[in-house]
Amino acid sequence: MKILILGAGQVGASVAATLAKEDDEITMVDMDVSSLAKLQEKYGIKTLEGSASHPAILEEAGAADADLVLAVTNSDETNMVACQICHNLFNIPTKIARIRAPEYLARSELFDNAEDAIAINVVISPEQLVTDYIQRLINHPNALQVLDFANGLVQLVAVKALYGGPLVGHPLRELRQHIPKVETRVAAIFREGKAIHPKAETVIEANDEVFFIAAAKDIRAVMAELRKLDKPYKRIMLAGGGNIGIRLGRALQHHYQVKVIEANPKRADYLSEELSQSIVLLGDVANEELLLEEEIDKVDLFCALTNDDEANILSAMLAKRLGARKVLSLINRAAYVDLVESVSIDIALSPQQATIGSLLAHIRRGDIVAVHSLRRGAAEALEAIAHGDRSSSMVVGRRIDEIDLPPGTTIGAIVRQEQVIITHHDTKIEAEDHIILFLTNKRYIKEVERLFQVGFSFF
Repeated sequence: MKILILGAGQVGASVAATLAKEDDEITMVDMDVSSLAKLQEKYGIKTLEGSASHPAILEEAGAADADLVLAVTNSDETNMVACQICHNLFNIPTKIARIRAPEYLARSELFDNAEDAIAINVVISPEQLVTDYIQRLINHPNALQVLDFANGLVQLVAVKALYGGPLVGHPLRELRQHIPKVETRVAAIFREGKAIHPKAETVIEANDEVFFIAAAKDIRAVMAELRKLDKPYKRIMLAGGGNIGIRLGRALQHHYQVKVIEANPKRADYLSEELSQSIVLLGDVANEELLLEEEIDKVDLFCALTNDDEANILSAMLAKRLGARKVLSLINRAAYVDLVESVSIDIALSPQQATIGSLLAHIRRGDIVAVHSLRRGAAEALEAIAHGDRSSSMVVGRRIDEIDLPPGTTIGAIVRQEQVIITHHDTKIEAEDHIILFLTNKRYIKEVERLFQVGFSFF
């Protein structure tokens, strides 16, 4: 696939890094020569200096024969204009744009695929994706990651196993005995950073990172087998009232006691008007006196959400030291994520990893409707729809144990209409099933994609 990426910022670079490993033909356009040079040297992709919305630059970048354009510059307007030009002049089939401003996002008619609408097939709002991601974590206080599939009917959850969980120290086969009325599937276990393919005799150890799939209604029951469940959150403090902070504040203030810390006086005034049921505080997110004054030791969850990695890390670590029950920090630099999670930050969240899955769902071949990047991009979970019949598909009409799955790949669940089916070796796949897969090794993503491509025959 020939892909044109406009914008060499964090999102563009993350997508390029992922796709460059998958043999896609990538061309990156940006005004920043040094960023382009680093990406070209690191990933061997084609780069071009210039404005992403100039027709001549797009033509030179190969827009005439591109299959997809991904416009993720820092300017909403540039992204919109670039997609329109790619449509009018080059007829690129798929156009994806990052749009941040709520004023644009609120007017859905701008992007509704009507003849007079802006020619964008898919609008991505990173701030909303990150907000949704954090909300799912708030709904499940014990989880490291919570991912929705099939419109929320099925969830893939990552949880750290701890002493006190009934299954810890026992083989997986006992899980069914513990919760006989709950259907679940352990998709993967990571122990000291290494993936372990789960088998019936695999013993769960304390500090294992366990990924399991279950119907949304059964998540708490499964989690309770792996660790003692924490109480639901009541008091939440948001450090930073930017785009993510205000979105999260709006979503939470009706159900939780919310305090927001904002350093900019004008922004703080605006937040106090918009978040009428929250308490808005003017001050530095890493001010120890302010945190103590606002009873940080009674806060259930502290979320560091500024645009500054260092401020987020320091404020989250300080909040934890002063008694906050759990702390979450947004961190843009990938090198920092693993570093801080091993110290005192409970959840380090990369906005790029939260965003990239939505982009990949539109880039993957086959009918892939959802993609989630896991463990800093090392693993992947996806939802694919099976089409065709036994003669035209490599999966339809076949039992799970008849499908030649790549190494480290697990089919964890099937959603058939509204029915959630946790898979076993003899589960048979039918046409139009939504299939939830987990890949511990993304090297094999192309093989998984091929499984869901419909052809006339297979040899």
